[in-house]
Amino acid sequence: MSKETKYRTMIAQSEGQYKEKGSKFIGYAVACYSEEEAKEYLQSWRKAHHQARHVCYAFRFGADKKVFRSNDDGEPSNSAGAPILGQIQSYDLSNVLIGVVRYFGGTKLGVGGLIHAYRTAAKEAIEEGQIIEKELMEVFLLSFDYSAMPEIMSLVKQFGLDAEEADFQLECKMTVRIPLEQSARFLKELSSIKNSEFKSKGIY
Repeated sequence: MSKETKYRTMIAQSEGQYKEKGSKFIGYAVACYSEEEAKEYLQSWRKAHHQARHVCYAFRFGADKKVFRSNDDGEPSNSAGAPILGQIQSYDLSNVLIGVVRYFGGTKLGVGGLIHAYRTAAKEAIEEGQIIEKELMEVFLLSFDYSAMPEIMSLVKQFGLDAEEADFQLECKMTVRIPLEQSARFLKELSSIKNSEFKSKGIY
């Protein structure tokens, strides 16, 4: 069975809204690649909406879409995070975070009403943005001696890679992203270079 090499995500942060009985639900959808990054987005939304009652969310990460979480942030169990996650699944997205900010309007909506409101706000945020298909990339940390630098840089150029977080101090280190379907060939070439080693930092 062929390995999936592409996934669907958001191209930039987008925003959608839904109002019900005085309550306002503001949805945000954004490409996101880790729980640490998700925390930063959530903190910024909480800061921007410091008077809001709830900031509920869901995310899903990874090539296999097996890393996911939802949070009701004080709303009744499964009335907020779960319907938001449901929209991520419905649109077949990964490496994405969706948050919904709620301003309480004074009238309780009930669990069914909350599920509808959070689901709709999440859907609006997705549809107000742009979904793109991205190629899965494997990220490698390369470590090598100065003597190996010419061969390493030649290999990086050969595969058309961009070097990230390059550090040529006491020991040479460099982070590179390579399309998943090319990573095996890249590693085969890399293994022939003396005084060099690599470590995979994951697939995104």
